Amino acid sequence: MPIPLTPQLPSSFNRLAWSNLAAQSAEQIALATAPIVAVLLLGVGEGETGALQTALTLPFMLFAIPAGLLADRMSRRWLMTAAEALRAIALFAILALISLKLLTMPLLALLGFISVCGTVIYSVAAPALVPSLVNSDTLAAANARIELARTVAFAAGPALGGVLVGFLGAAPAFGVAAALSVIAVAMLMRVPEPARQPIAQRHPLQEIKEGAAFVFTHHLLRPVFITQFIFNTSSFIVLAVFVPYAVRHLHLSATGVGTTLAMYGVGMIIGALLATRVLRRLPFGTVVGLGPISGFLAAAILALTVHAPIPALAGLGFFFLGVGPILWVISTTTLRQAVTPSRLLGRVSAINIMSYAARPLGAGIGAITGAAYGAEACLYLAVAGFGLQALVILMSPAVGLARQPEMFDERKVACQKS
Repeated sequence: MPIPLTPQLPSSFNRLAWSNLAAQSAEQIALATAPIVAVLLLGVGEGETGALQTALTLPFMLFAIPAGLLADRMSRRWLMTAAEALRAIALFAILALISLKLLTMPLLALLGFISVCGTVIYSVAAPALVPSLVNSDTLAAANARIELARTVAFAAGPALGGVLVGFLGAAPAFGVAAALSVIAVAMLMRVPEPARQPIAQRHPLQEIKEGAAFVFTHHLLRPVFITQFIFNTSSFIVLAVFVPYAVRHLHLSATGVGTTLAMYGVGMIIGALLATRVLRRLPFGTVVGLGPISGFLAAAILALTVHAPIPALAGLGFFFLGVGPILWVISTTTLRQAVTPSRLLGRVSAINIMSYAARPLGAGIGAITGAAYGAEACLYLAVAGFGLQALVILMSPAVGLARQPEMFDERKVACQKS
């Protein structure tokens, strides 16, 4: 299916896209500000900041599946609105506690946890809502715009959070994040969600099982999930050891390390900007395969720095780790939306997010391997992991797709069964 070079997306989707930009920016500013506030305002050490980071990531493991279940049972727009309002309330509460000098580490962790619960619900429901707002011809372009907003927020949010804390203080930083959440809520309330056919209410475990069975028995979605799980594991093996490796082996300063890691964000932004053109000019399956291949190339380049300790090579590796995988996210999100029945989109989206559970697994493997054998061993291990994920997707039927699959038509399926 051809992708228009300059697709015209409906105003209803554009409101969702602006809401997404505001919500993603609020999330990244808050995530960057919380540990800074913990150290500078509350005076905590590494152990407590580690506990804070755990509190800020745990909701993805605990609530992704329940969020997907809710997204298939009720209005996705109202679910996202409530989730973003929950985040705004949590951020305003942190702001108030800072102003009253009542903020403590347990309160910061609790309110941060609540805020990220809003993030999880929003992240699960948004991909399920997008196909109802655009047609099949512009679905990939819509996903590219959503991912561009997420990427810009991901790249700029931490720096903006640090600048706000540095120049204005902790309270204004959380105030900006809370205000962005309010803007996201206001934009969401103007998104008209088409009515969906009500689904029969069953036991939650039965519905979760149905969503999982759809993903793990689907000939296209199963290899995508496996590839994504291995990719997340391998990438966090690298991230777990790269900073000390860069300082010790590449002799980079703090600024040099930051600049090298920033190439990841640069790659993501460039990939998101080019996604629509790439999808228009290359077979759909080829684009699906680009991300895993790019990840393997990135890992190989980073491992090459063991023998050629050139900082620019490390920057190039992180660039490839960003530019290809963002094309993967856009193309596989489009694939998932196209082949999944609307009534299952929330649960399928949630199962996709559960692949993020591989990130702490990868970080743990990196920590153990690095401590026992050194960072160099982690880089070689990552090459093997990235090679495996590329092999999984290249052997799947997904890379053979000439074009984006047609949108799943439940009425057509019902007629065929009858």
